[in-house]
Amino acid sequence: MAAPPRVAVVGAGAAGLATLKALADAGVPAVAFETAGTLGGLWVYGSPGSPAYRTLHLNTSKGRTEFADHPMPADWPDYPDHTRVAGYLAAYADRFALREAVRLRHTVDRVARAGDRWRVHATGPDGPVQVDVEAVVVANGHNRVPNRPEPYPGECAAAQMHSHDYRGPEQLAGRRVLVVGGGNSAMDIAVDASHAADRTLLSLRRGVWVVPKYLLGRPSDTLNGALARRLPWRLRQRISQRMLTATVGPPTRYGLPAPAHGFLQDHPTLSDALLSRLTHGDIQPRPGITRLDGHRVEFTNGHADEVDLVIWCTGYRVRVPFLDPGLLGDGADRLPLYRHVFHLDAPGLAFVGLMQSTGAAFPLLEAQARLVAARLAGDWAPPEPARQAAACAAELRAATARWGHRRPHMRVDFDAYLAELHRELAAGRRRAGATR
Repeated sequence: MAAPPRVAVVGAGAAGLATLKALADAGVPAVAFETAGTLGGLWVYGSPGSPAYRTLHLNTSKGRTEFADHPMPADWPDYPDHTRVAGYLAAYADRFALREAVRLRHTVDRVARAGDRWRVHATGPDGPVQVDVEAVVVANGHNRVPNRPEPYPGECAAAQMHSHDYRGPEQLAGRRVLVVGGGNSAMDIAVDASHAADRTLLSLRRGVWVVPKYLLGRPSDTLNGALARRLPWRLRQRISQRMLTATVGPPTRYGLPAPAHGFLQDHPTLSDALLSRLTHGDIQPRPGITRLDGHRVEFTNGHADEVDLVIWCTGYRVRVPFLDPGLLGDGADRLPLYRHVFHLDAPGLAFVGLMQSTGAAFPLLEAQARLVAARLAGDWAPPEPARQAAACAAELRAATARWGHRRPHMRVDFDAYLAELHRELAAGRRRAGATR
């Protein structure tokens, strides 16, 4: 008979699967609850709640994205599409026998303390389910609740959608499309629209650095990764920014607003096609919006255009609706977590994936999961509470200095944070050995 679960994992996307794998490696029994009917989370096109669209590809290269213990196939392209990534996660689950630990179509609706344990309530196809466990790992992602902008002055008669509801270019055919936003989804959708729509406008309220997926004949994120192992981020910034402007020019060269921050001080936007479509006039840049008036959109430069469809690529809200608000303080995106993983005031509550990385996510999820598993197996011990709080405060100061007030609690530098997690695992193992 299988041992009863000691840990409940919320979610079976990349973060949840990495957590289950790390727990299994450490000999810690666990159960995962997944709302959808399949594994893979946001990468499963057509799955309920997934924001995947038909033309979605990785925006980080496969070598920088793959799990350390499950390489992506050598014959794959550098930037695989969502179908390959979803299959990769399914193969990961099969290779490490993770499926049997997952309860599909089970939505967690409440997680609360029950004495010295945690009580997890979920609703499944056969009704309510409840388990009592020693620990809970929140791995439900943060790209499911669309962040819709505050209403602009005027009334909009054009159709509107959030990028979360975009599925493919057929939704854009024959329309005058305005894409609002500067992230990766905005650029992908604008490029799609430039091939399918009658007219494509791209509105950016603030400037972003647009990085081609290849620089100097290599995937662009591999160049910064090589620098990260040797140089502090400020020096990397100067080198990378000069390389980028020398290769493709500044964003203003393409009619885009100048970034207010230096390179590496915001999540980079990667696109090979966007700059080409801008230079050919197939995408027309616009500044921020001031007013919506019927089908007419007015912009901060005084220009106005008629549009049929507005696509809001304005990101997502971070929500953990099943947790007591008292555990979330000022909000999940402002929650101080030791090493971005462990709740400071709730023993047994950990998060995997509650971060925004300058690069790929999967290796960071894997490293976070190993830290959680070592803690629950008794192989890793945290420092005393005062040192944990001090570390969180120091990280927040550094993040605010680099990224400003754009979710500094969640921001991590991919290479620096991955190295930090490896050091933390080793240090915690030494602490655990000293206490035995």
